[in-house]
Amino acid sequence: MPHNPARRLYFSAAFCATLAGLSAAIAANFDLPAKRTDLSDADLKRAEAVTRPASDFSKAEPYEAMQAGAATSIDPVTQDSFSHISGNISFEQEQNFNLGNALFKKLWVSAPSSTQASDGLGPLFNARSCMSCHVNDGRGKPPEGGVSATSMFLRLARAAATPEEREAIANANAVNFPDPAYGHQLQDLAVPGLAAEGKMAIRYTPKTVTLAGGETVSLRAPTYEIKDLAYGPLDPATTISPRVAPAMIGLGLIEAIPTADILAHADPDDKNSDGISGKAAIVRDSRIGAATLGRFGWKAQNATVRDQSAAAFLSDIGISTPDRPDAHGDCTQAEMKCQKMPTGVQKRLGNEEAPGPILDLVTFYSANLAVPARRKASFPDTLRGKELFYRSGCISCHVPKFVTRRDAAEKAQSFQLIWPYSDFLLHDMGEGLADGQQVGRASGREWRTPPLWGIGLTRTVSGHSFFLHDGRARNLTEAILWHGGEAEKARDAFSSLPKDDREALIRFLESL
Repeated sequence: MPHNPARRLYFSAAFCATLAGLSAAIAANFDLPAKRTDLSDADLKRAEAVTRPASDFSKAEPYEAMQAGAATSIDPVTQDSFSHISGNISFEQEQNFNLGNALFKKLWVSAPSSTQASDGLGPLFNARSCMSCHVNDGRGKPPEGGVSATSMFLRLARAAATPEEREAIANANAVNFPDPAYGHQLQDLAVPGLAAEGKMAIRYTPKTVTLAGGETVSLRAPTYEIKDLAYGPLDPATTISPRVAPAMIGLGLIEAIPTADILAHADPDDKNSDGISGKAAIVRDSRIGAATLGRFGWKAQNATVRDQSAAAFLSDIGISTPDRPDAHGDCTQAEMKCQKMPTGVQKRLGNEEAPGPILDLVTFYSANLAVPARRKASFPDTLRGKELFYRSGCISCHVPKFVTRRDAAEKAQSFQLIWPYSDFLLHDMGEGLADGQQVGRASGREWRTPPLWGIGLTRTVSGHSFFLHDGRARNLTEAILWHGGEAEKARDAFSSLPKDDREALIRFLESL
């Protein structure tokens, strides 16, 4: 095989010390923890032992099928497999989960309305509910064969242009800067009496890749543009970045991974010369203002499930919350008619359209959607595919295992062995996947490693098999072949495998 599957995970003592020093330096710059403080020495040794990469592929690892620990859902596989409550949630908390579910599905309407607790939509928006984008709590897709892009949108942003803006980025006080007319996101829908901002248009160009044995795969390279702009041209410095809605499972467990354990995999200067340069995203927690680790979003621009939820309320639906209180959503000063539209703020209910209790419940629901149990984890073909996944170098970024914090905010997420297959760091994925858009510390070629758990149930839950940040890949093979940059060696290792081995690796992914 081209290279050692665990190059970043099995180090000499000297190199471990080097990375520990690097992790400590990153932590010190932003006052982040450089090591775990939630475990006793004995438990720390247990956690280190159980998260070592596999070396025996003749059988499944202990507890491997329960990929979210005790929180794993063991319900039968159906289209609702991403919508179950964490398996270890308390009975008393089930009510909050169910209330959050109802609010997640809630259809917001334009103001003023007789349904005052539900008005405030937009005025500019992309969807009327959270569920509109995350159908069955699953993954979004491009608008194939139609005009609707409900579960996919375009981020709008420009990079820092002045010393002050560059300092804001460096200090994690901003991630980028909006288009002066259209804001942070293109909203392709609007309330009655207001023009939507424009429409996303996608054009695909075929790109042929030849695999070992002569098999060819036709990829599709997308080109994006915006049609029917209603409020003048985009700023020449504005970049557009397509994003599909990610699956919702396991978010609370991701938040419960210790910051120090994620930073331990960071190697932004590639000190070990393996070609992998994982970089931590540093952002601000919107509630407390402190610099912290970004974990959520395609470029890890959000620190917490709550931040991710509040951002989606504002940008996608145009609904204000205590964390994002602008009742006019992403309307800019150039969109004066939008700024003058009525809002859904009801003072008797609070100062926002979705007051604190609503955001709390939606956050709780989002944080406690269960990861389904593995299928066929111990089957010989699956184990063979797992070994090839390791040997191809995929685990350099798709780190298999973590143990969550013992002092996690929710007991259900405390001290769980989980298998997300991600390091939650930023990586250069090459020019083919580049969007040219800076987001905090992420360059226009860098993306957060997405977790892989649940990926094999995408078609069952979401009714499609479109992957990557913009859904260009129509299956898992295409998704792998789009990997470039730091992932180029792993991609080439996959491409050079005999067909039977490639199929075994795909079957392993389908078991997650």
